[in-house]
This record gives sequence, structure tokens and C-alpha cells, in this order.
Amino acid sequence: MQTMYNIDLSLKTTTFDLWHICLAGTVAVLALSLIIVLILWVISLTISKKQAPIKLPEPKIIEVEKVVEVEKIVEVEKIIEVEKIIQAPASEPVILKEATPDAALQLLGLLQKEARFIDFIKEEIVAYSDAEIGIAARVVHEGCNKAINEHFNLENVRSEPEGNKITLQKGFDASKVRLTGNIVGNAPFTGELVHKGWQVTEIRLPKLTAGHNAKIIAAAEIEL
Repeated sequence: MQTMYNIDLSLKTTTFDLWHICLAGTVAVLALSLIIVLILWVISLTISKKQAPIKLPEPKIIEVEKVVEVEKIVEVEKIIEVEKIIQAPASEPVILKEATPDAALQLLGLLQKEARFIDFIKEEIVAYSDAEIGIAARVVHEGCNKAINEHFNLENVRSEPEGNKITLQKGFDASKVRLTGNIVGNAPFTGELVHKGWQVTEIRLPKLTAGHNAKIIAAAEIEL
């Protein structure tokens, strides 16, 4: 047997509709809340951006400081190199020779013997007239000239006449030529010959006997 079921399509499911209405209301409330939260978040983010301090980049300052530090390092290195050059030891040490006083004492003795040189130098000449001094100077000059010519050979360092223009090339002997005036730069130098200079080419000093006291330039004289 077949059982027949009659369905009334006019009946309304009130329970089902009420549930959906509640669900839709809940969804609407959640969506509205989410929209409000998003709006508030956007507003707060905008306000925070406006109030945040603006930080300017400082690449140029950093670069300038680096450049200054590099320049300081380079200058320090140059100074160290210059100090090394200045403090470089000399290639050849300077050797000082002790001068024996005997030859100088001999020369003074010869000048005193021939020209009364020490007497003339030590004499008080204030009380004498120019004429008297001139006569004494002539005697001293003749005696000194005799002593020098007898025991030394002298020649001029330069053979050119005084007043001529002289050019000194690089490497000239500084012991033979003395530069005066405005000395600037390096050789060659060109200037006027003021003095021809003197140099000794031969020495003929007498030999000293053993026990001779060379410090006695002139012995005291006693007339009996």
C-alpha cells in the first residue's frame, strides 16, 4: 500500500526566517564595527605621521667628516716623511782635527822678531799723533812683509781682476769662495768679484829644538 503525504506549500517557516534575520543583524554589526575600527586606525596613522619629527639625512656631513679625516691622515703622513728626510743621518761624519798651537806660536814669534808686531798691537796709541802712528805702521808693515815672504808662499785664490763678473757652477769649492749678499736658490751663481782671496802654497817654518818653549813669543831683554 502506498501512503500518501500531502505537503502544504503555503506554510511559512517562521523559525528559519527569524534565525537568518538575527544572523544578518550580527554580520551587519560586525561589519560596521570593523569599518569603524579601520576608520579610527587610518585617522590615528595620519595624525602620527603629521606629529612625527622630520629627520633630514646627513650624508653630506658624514662625507665631509670623512674627507677631513682623510686629509688629516695624509698631512700627518707627509709630516712624518719630511721628518724622516730631515732626520736622515749624514752619509759621512764630520771629523774634527785638533790644531797644534806650535805653528801659530812660531808665526807670532817671527812677526814679533821681524816687525815688533806684538809691541805695536799692545801699545796704547791714543797719545800719539797720526803722523807718529803712520811711521810706526810703516816699520811694522815692512817687518811683517819680510816675515811672511820668508816663510810662506802666497797666491790669489781667483786670478780674475776685482770687479769682474764671476759665474760659479754647481759643485764649486765653498772653502775657496765665500758668497755674500742676497743668496737665493741653487748654483750657478753670478756676482761681482770683491776680493781675490789668498791661499798658502808652501810653508817654510823653522824646526823647533827639543825642549823649546814655543809659548815664549819674545824673551824679556835685560841690558847689563
